[in-house]
Amino acid sequence: MDKIAEKLSSGIPKEYIKLKHHIAPYTTFEIGGPADIFITPSEVDQIIWAVTISKELQIPYYILGKGSNILIDDKGLRGIVIYLGENFSKSTVLDNKIKAQSGASLEEVSKLAMEKSLTGLEFAVGIPGSVGGGIFMNAGAYEGQLGDVVDEVTGILEHEVVTYTKDDLEFGYRSSTFQKEGVIILEATLRLEKGNKEKVKSYIEDLTTKRETKQPLELPSAGSVFKRPQGYYAGKLIQDSGLKGFSIGGAQVSEKHCGFIVNKGNATSQDVKNLVAHIQKTVKEKFGVELKRELKYLG
Repeated sequence: MDKIAEKLSSGIPKEYIKLKHHIAPYTTFEIGGPADIFITPSEVDQIIWAVTISKELQIPYYILGKGSNILIDDKGLRGIVIYLGENFSKSTVLDNKIKAQSGASLEEVSKLAMEKSLTGLEFAVGIPGSVGGGIFMNAGAYEGQLGDVVDEVTGILEHEVVTYTKDDLEFGYRSSTFQKEGVIILEATLRLEKGNKEKVKSYIEDLTTKRETKQPLELPSAGSVFKRPQGYYAGKLIQDSGLKGFSIGGAQVSEKHCGFIVNKGNATSQDVKNLVAHIQKTVKEKFGVELKRELKYLG
């Protein structure tokens, strides 16, 4: 790893490169082992350089934003983790558009829209992820989704910076074109509407209250574990299967919202995987419905 880090340092400042760095604190689940190499690039060229080295040496790389919707293995991640949640998290406003870097928090961008009296992004205030991750999976809540407001996306494809317009993005339920192509999302332009600041603020406060009432925010989790099955709600199926509060190790089906698995403080990635498998098996046996994971396993 020292030799790989040395090679990386010819294109990335050494202070941005860490070896055997613990990743769990960078995830909302607070689960997972260390990354072999953890870098926090501040320039696009540094990201391209890290990807170039990973491919040259045939070692994997991972892109990490705010660390939601993922479960990192207890043994950690081999290869290079490129963390964009630190130096790629800026947002700027121009008229009715917000240009946000991929590591920016969706919650913070939503609040920025409110401050500038822009409406259309209120739904995202409770999504605990980054702009890049949110676009990758077309994250949504409360009848809204990012695909509705994304105007343009800039990313890296095959070592080149490319721009995608809205028509290129193929947004669907929890899907986008980026799931088919190996694109690293760098920045997005969100097109919003001029609104009344007090009304936007009131709506955000209302959604925040609903979220605090219905979701287990007091414990680490990765958000909704399963995609919504057609004609059903995953949380209700899990609750009706008698699994509310059911635990394996330190992982538990939330007692507040059964669509969430929470880390009671000492959960391992294997605890979560075992619990996910148990939920899927139980729901399939009781209702004949196959629950598909929204949660992504890494490592």
